[in-house]
Amino acid sequence: MLGVLAGQTQTQAGQTSAAQSAQQNLAQQAIPDAPRPQTKLPNLGTIAPGQGTTSAGDTAPGDATPGEGAGTPSAAPPASHASVPVASGTQATASGTQAAAKAPIYETPSNEEVNAPTIVVPVNDVNVPFTVKDSKQQLVAGLTARDVQVYENGVLQRIMRFTTDAVPLSVALVIDQSMTYDNVVRLNDSLGALQGAFTRSDEVEVFTFNNGPKLVTDFTGAQSARLTQAIEISKGSGREPLLAGALSGPLSQTTVINNMNFDPNTAAERGHTGIQLNPPKEMHTLNDAILAAAATLSKKPIERRRVIYVISDGKEYGSTAKYKDVLKYLETNRIEVDGTLVGDSSLPLVGFLDRIHLPLTMRDNILPAYANATGGNFDAEFRTGGIEKSFAKIAEEVRTRYTLDYITHEPLIDGKYRTLEVKVLRPNLTVIAKKGYWPSAVQARPRTPAAQ
Repeated sequence: MLGVLAGQTQTQAGQTSAAQSAQQNLAQQAIPDAPRPQTKLPNLGTIAPGQGTTSAGDTAPGDATPGEGAGTPSAAPPASHASVPVASGTQATASGTQAAAKAPIYETPSNEEVNAPTIVVPVNDVNVPFTVKDSKQQLVAGLTARDVQVYENGVLQRIMRFTTDAVPLSVALVIDQSMTYDNVVRLNDSLGALQGAFTRSDEVEVFTFNNGPKLVTDFTGAQSARLTQAIEISKGSGREPLLAGALSGPLSQTTVINNMNFDPNTAAERGHTGIQLNPPKEMHTLNDAILAAAATLSKKPIERRRVIYVISDGKEYGSTAKYKDVLKYLETNRIEVDGTLVGDSSLPLVGFLDRIHLPLTMRDNILPAYANATGGNFDAEFRTGGIEKSFAKIAEEVRTRYTLDYITHEPLIDGKYRTLEVKVLRPNLTVIAKKGYWPSAVQARPRTPAAQ
């Protein structure tokens, strides 16, 4: 009986020691061994970009990850060779010997994936910006597509898109330096307020013209110091006006005998011997300046509103380009002309007479004709304060115009001019929109999103 009890006691003691040993083994297994230093570096010649090490000896069978072929090479971190005892007394490797998940293979994206996204519109899409004013020349807000109709060649079109969102501007400033001295002085005093009419999302270039157009600065940020300096450089000196009797009569010469100037050295024009003087002709190359500005604007994205802003008295003389040719270029490239009339053309009576175009006569003020044909607007101001306010007024009207799109049913490029008419189904309102357009292949170009 004592022997049986002693045996049971030994058995229980053995089981207790075995349980304690198993707990110690589990505690040791829960703490992984630190990795040992590698004694041999991998073969660096087998490393390829995006592939990792491709040594066949480093990949065990059946280690292919989902989505890879069975033969896809893969690299696994070296396993730890440390072992710990287990309850059964056998040797087993630690958890560090398990194969690690392999990293994915990254491929270089193709050119199509790298390029910026494009918005492709139908090639026969027509975009028409317009402004609506009431009888007091105030902007009318709150219109919807139900209030507007658009006609092309007299045929009512279906409006596909109608928006009032403000758009960034690409503006070419055209500053007249061919005016008289007093008008140029008032213009120079007001140019300091010109930059404040634009926002940070706009871009501006500057042209001046006298005997011909001159580029002062290419497109730059509307709030940049470069534009500030360019506007300062654009301030001209003007020309001296001709006084009464400067070209004929007794004040045009000094000593005259038999209607001939006796002493050419004292004549109003040196070397001139007659009474009637031949002064040089005044040059006002406004057509050439607008065409030069339009050529640079035509390269800007069509998502931006292309605007030529003219500050001039509107007089035109001596340009190589003709009005009808410049207008066709503007209408083909979706460029509008806006401006501020200064000088004598801004006066109520004189300006009205200048804007009247009699048949077979030359235009004294050509700026209103450009603005009306392209859907732009102009403001006539004589004083410096009025000129400064007109900059912000015109720029705000250009940026916040209504815009509609429709799909034309005319041939894509047939070389024929197409008339446009926008009507508002409300009384006593005036619509300012372009009179028509020339179809162009520019409509078929993919449109990239404009930078805001």
